[in-house]
Amino acid sequence: MNNYFVILAAGKSKRFHKNKAKQFYKYKNKEIIDHSIKKALDSKLFKKIIIVTNDLNHFKKKKYPKQISIIKGGKERSDSSLKALKYIKKYKPLNVYIHDAARPNFSTKLLKNISKNLKKNKAVVPFISSKDSIKYKIKNQIFNLNRKNSLLTQTPQAFRFKQLYNLACKEKKKVSDEATLFLNQNYKVKFISGENQNIKITYLNDIKNSKTYFGIGFDLHKLIKKKKLYLGGVKIPFHSGLKGHSDGDVILHAIIDSILGATRKKDIGTYFPNIKKFKNIRSPKMLKPIQDNLEKSNFFINNLDINLICEQPKVSKYRNKIISSLSKLMKINKNFINLKGKTVEKLGLIGKEKAIACEVIVSITKYD
Repeated sequence: MNNYFVILAAGKSKRFHKNKAKQFYKYKNKEIIDHSIKKALDSKLFKKIIIVTNDLNHFKKKKYPKQISIIKGGKERSDSSLKALKYIKKYKPLNVYIHDAARPNFSTKLLKNISKNLKKNKAVVPFISSKDSIKYKIKNQIFNLNRKNSLLTQTPQAFRFKQLYNLACKEKKKVSDEATLFLNQNYKVKFISGENQNIKITYLNDIKNSKTYFGIGFDLHKLIKKKKLYLGGVKIPFHSGLKGHSDGDVILHAIIDSILGATRKKDIGTYFPNIKKFKNIRSPKMLKPIQDNLEKSNFFINNLDINLICEQPKVSKYRNKIISSLSKLMKINKNFINLKGKTVEKLGLIGKEKAIACEVIVSITKYD
């Protein structure tokens, strides 16, 4: 296809960060601009991708495929857009897509939908409807706008190159997007459904990343006669229970240690030492203050992955009960808890049914 993709990245982003342009800020492990570059490449729709920037030095450190060109931008957005159009004119493009680097969250599906609609139209622009009430001020009067008739336009916007080039060369005023050039001349623009996630990043808070942490927990106890067996807070019918200063619930102990690890709070023994106060304490009572502290510190649990290591009892028989118990104790959805049973092929104390072990990985996220 004779399509060209222009990424406008020449803005100074004064509202975003005083020292760093937003297009070069790290977001989801990549610079913001690199998300747009990757999606344009992945779509396989474009002969060439043109990046328009006022920081050419930034791109000297990067290695891009040959189909990517870096050119100097202008003072205003419309200046940068026109520079890109003049640059690609020599390639005789059929279509050109103009995209703001500050929109990294569009999908390749949207690109393909734009391409499909461009076959029968000379201008295709994605939009979403406003979720907010919109007011419009004329002098000292405030009017309501009908949300149903209000279009929040997005990029990429796609056009027949020849028409867009001619309009851009003739335009003397600043325009906020290329669709305006067509609309000012009463030319037809095909508006298609955009994507809610395709927001324009303007402020640093727009991409404030949640911090996710992981923790590993492990516990092992011997099995002894004449003691009740508790696993995940559930009483399990079995010939033996787990030896320990508490009830020996290896699942809850491993979960506690995993949470403490993720929050960098040492280990379970720090909070529940082998003293008289905690003799025969039930493990749900040990979990509760750890869970409460997690919530007070503005963390939530994303998921738990649990390996219960034993020959007997069979995990499959009690899996649903244990998961239900953990869901209730920890106030998390059952779907975010995974419990797997593992044996050790009759090796060691566990293989001889004289001990049970458990290991847990937890993922937690901090929110504001």
